[in-house]
Amino acid sequence: MLRLLGLCFFLASSYAAQSTPRAIQVQSRSAHAVTRRRALKPVTLPLDDYFLGTDLQWIGNISVGTPPQTMLVVFDTGSSTLEFSSTMCGEACSNQVQFDPTKSSTFVEGNFTSVLTFATSTGVVPVIGNNAQITSRNATDTVSIGGLTIESTEVFLIINRTEPFFADPFSGILGLDAQANGVFSALIDQGLPSLFSFFLTPQAEGNAELTIGGIDHTKFDGKSSLTAERATFDSGTSNVLFPTDEAIYALISPDIVPHASENGAYGIACDRIPTLPAEITVQFTAQDGSAFNLTIPSIELSVGPFEDDPETCQTLINAFDGLNVVGGSLLKHYYSVWDVGGQRMGFAAV
Repeated sequence: MLRLLGLCFFLASSYAAQSTPRAIQVQSRSAHAVTRRRALKPVTLPLDDYFLGTDLQWIGNISVGTPPQTMLVVFDTGSSTLEFSSTMCGEACSNQVQFDPTKSSTFVEGNFTSVLTFATSTGVVPVIGNNAQITSRNATDTVSIGGLTIESTEVFLIINRTEPFFADPFSGILGLDAQANGVFSALIDQGLPSLFSFFLTPQAEGNAELTIGGIDHTKFDGKSSLTAERATFDSGTSNVLFPTDEAIYALISPDIVPHASENGAYGIACDRIPTLPAEITVQFTAQDGSAFNLTIPSIELSVGPFEDDPETCQTLINAFDGLNVVGGSLLKHYYSVWDVGGQRMGFAAV
């Protein structure tokens, strides 16, 4: 059953059956005005799973410019803008397809440069201080997604970035946050329903999809139920971020300890992961007042080995005070619906 749920997290561990669930509050985000016209039909895009020792992020193609240049991007609910590598980036973007603004007749350069600092990067690359940064320059151009086209929309051309992003095979990020900014906002203004749905699957299963403007009811069974709020989930993050709380890991294993090279990261010997029958249960209240649980299974405890210590695997919960984020470790086990206009989020077992 697809259910759109509330705002309270409860952590439990089957490894420590006597433990009491721990509650963590998650803030809702500002609503976007509900679309008043329906001129555009939903479209579905195939997604690939970027796999680096574990399932990390889901990526797909958009096109930018006239004539169109294909760009591979992460569809990221934790970001608000569209940014991608450009020919102005040079060596720092050499691993990615780079957009060439000189080849687009609809490109209009902007007049300011900005620097974005990220709390997480790809996989288990350490984020230390401000070392995960992208420098970009604003512009406008034509953007198309699944045949839906937006003219003169704001884009950001990456002109430099720091080492944590060098290995990424994708060119950039298309933000789909709850504020409905940028490209998604422009589609809503054209009449697209203000929601989208993810079918995020493990790489071994494949066939992941993003449906913009609708729901693919063939991906799950049962009816929909709704509540009026949306929690902070991030399709662009593989792991989970909660405020520092050593007791969370104590419920699973005393051998899970902070990893010195990355602030907030924890790890355990990779060969110990299969012996930990722990799971994290996320509990919400559904519209009818009943409890509804989402579970991150034990197989998701690892998000891959640390680069500086391949024998140690990063566990999925990172400590980050002031921020509560749940990423792909949970999302790939459910069909998820993001009702931006109604500020609601739903899940269905697949």
